Formats: sequence, C-alpha cells, structure tokens
Amino acid sequence: MHITEGTPRASAVEMNELVLPTYANALGTIFGGQIMAWIDVCAALSAMRHARTQCVTASMDALDFILPIEVGHLVTLRAMVNYVGRTSMEVGVRVEAGDPIAAERAHAASAYLTFVALGPDKKPTRVRELVLETPGDRLRAEEARARREQRLALAAARRTLRAAHEERG
Repeated sequence: MHITEGTPRASAVEMNELVLPTYANALGTIFGGQIMAWIDVCAALSAMRHARTQCVTASMDALDFILPIEVGHLVTLRAMVNYVGRTSMEVGVRVEAGDPIAAERAHAASAYLTFVALGPDKKPTRVRELVLETPGDRLRAEEARARREQRLALAAARRTLRAAHEERG
C-alpha cells in the first residue's frame, strides 16, 4: 500500500500506553493530565511528521473525556493532521482504551491541538500544503477550518476585553 506524501494518512501516528498505578487517582482511573500529556506527544509527532521540522504546541482545545480509563487498560492514541495554515497545523487525536486481555476497547477521549512549525532559528516557518485525498480528509479539513475561525474569533474577543480592562486601569 502506497501512502502519498503530505496526506493526512502520511502524518498518522499511533501510540500505545499501559495505565500503571502511578498514573491513577484514588478511584483507580487515570489522571486527566496524563492523558493530556500522551495526547500532546502523539499529536506533536504527527505535526513533525508532516512539517518535517520541530513543532511546538500552541493550544489544545475541545479535549473531551468520554469514558473513564482504568488501571490495567491499554490506551491507544491515534493522531493525524487535519488542516494546515501558513505556519500552523491542527492535529486531531482519538484515544481508545480497554482491557488488553479481552482485546476490547472503546472511544475514551478526543482532542484537537494546534502546532506551530519552527525553523532552525526557532521562529515560525512555512508548512507544506496538506494533500486531501479522500472525502474523509476533506471533511476533517473543513471542520478544522471552522474550528480555526472560532479560535481566531475567541482570541480577538480576548484581546478586546484585555485592552478594555487595561484602559480602565
């Protein structure tokens, strides 16, 4: 099977982690922060795979915890670049978890992260285009574009509020 360079599939990364007791809270379920850390690593690898350079996390939004993940569960994280701007990318991550012996797993969490590609000077650098091959690729890109517009609108609203607050002293 040939995977076309620069496609979402070419950026795909899969990681597996075992939930050990040190990752768990008093309820025997994983700390949300641990899942966030694994999501960040998996997404960063996907972004770097596409950009072919170092990338830094700019934001994580829409992290939804759907099911509890228990000690002993196998956690599988899948990341893929959904959208590319000039110097940034949105990466989606799907987290599945379940009993590794029963080989059952369920959708446990999802997240969207924005990464910025960095050049050798550690400044933002241009990212190559994302080649959308399938209807699924195009749908994910369209949804990511809409999320980007929402992020930009929210950032503008925050700047306006901050400026108004600073004017009042």
